[in-house]
Amino acid sequence: MKLLAILLYPLGLLLRGKRAGSTRSIRNAPELAAAESGTLHLTSSAFTHGSTIPLRHATMDLGPNISPALAWDEPPARTKRMLLVMEDIDTPTAKPGRHMAAYFAPEPPRIDEGELTADNARFTYLPDHRNRTGYQGPRPLPGHGTHHYQFHLYALDCEPNTTAATELESLLPLLMGHVLASGHLEGTLRG
Repeated sequence: MKLLAILLYPLGLLLRGKRAGSTRSIRNAPELAAAESGTLHLTSSAFTHGSTIPLRHATMDLGPNISPALAWDEPPARTKRMLLVMEDIDTPTAKPGRHMAAYFAPEPPRIDEGELTADNARFTYLPDHRNRTGYQGPRPLPGHGTHHYQFHLYALDCEPNTTAATELESLLPLLMGHVLASGHLEGTLRG
């Protein structure tokens, strides 16, 4: 993997100015606008908002791909499901790279370190941008600079219909008007 990083470094330098950007973030999807003005304070014991994500939470040649611990406020009483999305807004692509999308029961209001595995029955995963499920940690393109990884959490007053939606894009229309509160946490990693 180290050889791959060395080979990709010139490509990362060449693409430094190309980034998906925050305007195309899932955070701006009109379907996920909160029907109420609820806010969830989303935190991690591994990193603070805007700081570097430790390499133990990175993937490929950088780290062992262990999901970070996450915690949030008690969601509104009518919450039936939580939706967690992790994305990289700095990928050199047309839209941010989605590293994970999962929904789950609202209790307990936390996810323990390493809990976001593909085989954990607590979570129902939607495939990421490479058709994988489970947590896929940060791995910015070598030489591309700092990437911003965003964790978005939504409290939903409905149970998403997985037979009607098997990927996040097809699930979004079903969530319109069902978001009670949301939270946001951002970490960075330099490529």
